[in-house]
Amino acid sequence: MLLYEIIAESAQKNPEKSALIFHDMMIPYAQLWGMVESLARGLRDELGIQAGDRVGIMLPNIPPFVIAYHAIGRLGAIAVPVNPLLKAPEIAYIWRDAGAKVVVTFPMTLETVMQAKAEVPTLEHVLVAAAGDTPLPAGARDLNSVFSKSQEPLPKPPVADTDPVVFIYTSGTTGFPKGVMLSSENILFDIDASLEMLEFDSNERMLTILPLFHAFGQTVCMNLILKVGATSVLLERFTPNLALETMERHKVTIFPGVPAMYAAILHTPMEHGYDLSSLRLCVSGGAPMPETVQKAFEAKFNVAILEGDGPTECSPVTSVNPPPHKGIRKIGSIGLPIPGVEIKIFDDNDQELPTNEIGEIVVRGKNVMLGYYKNPEATAEAMRSGWYHTGDMGKIDEDGYVFIVDRKKDMIIVGGINVYPTEVENTLLQHPAVLDCAVVGKPDAERGEVPLAVIVPKPDTHPDPREILAFARQRMAVFKVPREVIFRQELPRSNTGKVLKRLLKKELDLEP
Repeated sequence: MLLYEIIAESAQKNPEKSALIFHDMMIPYAQLWGMVESLARGLRDELGIQAGDRVGIMLPNIPPFVIAYHAIGRLGAIAVPVNPLLKAPEIAYIWRDAGAKVVVTFPMTLETVMQAKAEVPTLEHVLVAAAGDTPLPAGARDLNSVFSKSQEPLPKPPVADTDPVVFIYTSGTTGFPKGVMLSSENILFDIDASLEMLEFDSNERMLTILPLFHAFGQTVCMNLILKVGATSVLLERFTPNLALETMERHKVTIFPGVPAMYAAILHTPMEHGYDLSSLRLCVSGGAPMPETVQKAFEAKFNVAILEGDGPTECSPVTSVNPPPHKGIRKIGSIGLPIPGVEIKIFDDNDQELPTNEIGEIVVRGKNVMLGYYKNPEATAEAMRSGWYHTGDMGKIDEDGYVFIVDRKKDMIIVGGINVYPTEVENTLLQHPAVLDCAVVGKPDAERGEVPLAVIVPKPDTHPDPREILAFARQRMAVFKVPREVIFRQELPRSNTGKVLKRLLKKELDLEP
């Protein structure tokens, strides 16, 4: 089965059921499937897209994201979604690496995409969703003009379920994003295993506020819901009161979020009392859930939060706590492995460790990626001994529950989004007054943590922190930009010259 077929099947079973709700717009399954087919025909006939081609998507959580994503897959082509907050150099790197031929974006990011287009030789067409009256520059056209009016049936694409259907780019310790190749088989296996644990059905209404460019949003909020024939309630931005109002208005039953969202809802004065009686379950992932936040949210809204986990490379769900009626929830754990997925703890020699001993969390299962696009060395390193090495340190208790005790040693998680310090450091080092720098995470009540830059200025320079931050904002997405700059004469380093970030954080009183 190919991924796009989940919409065709749900449309056949229940054509009038709402697949998507976006503000006052409801799109039933039959209409959604028709739009996917129509756009796929147009992409093929108007723009020459065929199996294996890469098509970029830079959209918020709006219906065109879902339509474009599955129209691309309908042709056997490969979707390459990116975060709409990225700047031109960042998206140019990704789409150049992927060899994107066409990109779908929207007016707010059009200027950024057009800047990037000049740096991507393969990029031929820019399509603009929700263009309205926006004047379009040369090289861009309204997405609506590509939808085909033909009723000619499209043949099944000449691809297998083991071929890539999406590239999701994730930064690594080198600071350069790598394209995680996921297949229909990877994603559908992950969906089915998650459903076996969570038991969602066609009556669900899920609040889709997690970004669809992210693996969590794609698998759990979009594709899982489409597969069971339920309804995804799309929101393009998160504010606590808007989220609560939407849950009340559309009788949402499932709310997946990151810990920063739950904390923000708790700490925001309510505009009025919200009726969330329809809400039966919450899911949390993307960052560690503070126990105080979890308990306070559950007490206030009388609903359980199930914490789970998984990296993009695993489609992404690897583990989750069972719902209350199916077993024990262990607060502080990321739950049990989902059915068919193995999780073990390895030492530095890739030998399995006993119960409750701390080592690296490794994963094996059909949800594990095909590999990193055009990067066999990184793939081989990540897949040592036939197991995907997450880089997270953790343990497994006597009941099989997995606990993360330390994240990837340098990674910063800002509101559920990974920020890799090396990437930020590489940008700051381009500033003419910066001799050396280190970026670490600083605890933040709203976002979990934020980047903090410790900078060693070049001799005879006196850089202004505000000017350095302005420099960074021009070159990086806002969530990656440090919130604070501290100047030092030197950084603590090991004998081999490596910055000792744990020591640095201790000196700055940032250790928990």
